[in-house]
Amino acid sequence: MKFVKAGNVQIGGNAPVSIQSMTNVPAEETARTIHQIHRLEQAGCQIVRIAVPSEESARAIEKIKSETSVPLVADIHFDYRLALMAIERGIDKVRINPGNIGDEDRARAVAAAAKAKGIPIRIGVNGGSLENGLLESCGGDLARAMVESARGHIEILNRCDFDDIVLSMKSSDVKTTIKAYRLARQTFSYPLHLGVTEAGTTEMGIVKSAIGIGSLLADGIGDTIRVSLTDDPVNEVIAARRILRSLSIGGDCVEVISCPTCGRTKIDLIPIANAVSRAVESLPVKLKVAVMGCVVNGPGEARDADIGIAGGDGCAVLFKKGQIIRKIPEHQIVEALLDEIHKLAASNEI
Repeated sequence: MKFVKAGNVQIGGNAPVSIQSMTNVPAEETARTIHQIHRLEQAGCQIVRIAVPSEESARAIEKIKSETSVPLVADIHFDYRLALMAIERGIDKVRINPGNIGDEDRARAVAAAAKAKGIPIRIGVNGGSLENGLLESCGGDLARAMVESARGHIEILNRCDFDDIVLSMKSSDVKTTIKAYRLARQTFSYPLHLGVTEAGTTEMGIVKSAIGIGSLLADGIGDTIRVSLTDDPVNEVIAARRILRSLSIGGDCVEVISCPTCGRTKIDLIPIANAVSRAVESLPVKLKVAVMGCVVNGPGEARDADIGIAGGDGCAVLFKKGQIIRKIPEHQIVEALLDEIHKLAASNEI
């Protein structure tokens, strides 16, 4: 499979899956944009997209680039001149559909400028904005129509002697998204940027994204991802990291497993599990931690955990690899468990 580079981040080939998000403030408000990009990078975002709907926003790219280090993508619709301005000002990647910008000479100009700077172009197919008549010609099969739309855009760039392409096949419908990306992987060799578009607010958006993106990643499909949420974009990054971690493809991290509680639980387990999960969110070590409600499903059921606790009556037992080590009073559980986690992280016992 082909690969491209956006700044210092490789997309495709054998590169790890990268996390993207998008700023939600006007690019021309450079101080706010730069601050948001820094927050996204601190959260683990590796590529940031910014909307470029005007010359003013395109001119802001130079300032933004000078004060940030994460690769930036210019999101452009219809106006090829904005793509040229973004490329001139140091953008690392361009999202534009060459079939939507008018004469092929315009696509040729963007392709030539991008090729001269070594900048990839993402063709972003959206299920809600296909070319007229395409869906009907594909017998109403939206996923197939999306792939055919991508084919048309690719052919334009290829005629312009350009092939550093990334594809996305986004729909707000999860099943359509999964089908389109699977068909795209069978059809093209280009890197794929995964996402469920217009996924919604945080709660439902995360569910839809986890199913859509997660299903594809589990199939080995996808090179870069964005979880689209109607929320602070930092929460997109956090959700993306958790999706990757749940599939063991997000690098070293602490995995916290916990039981759903039942009538046997005699400690206040829910806040304990939440506190431990928050505390280890960014700890870059491969470690499995169990927070269990009782000894029935504690050391035995979670015997593969590196470290864990199982609740008792106003206390908990601490265990390592299924072996009970000692008892802990309930008010000391979080502190004691975190202390043991950090000891393991600093040692060679993991």
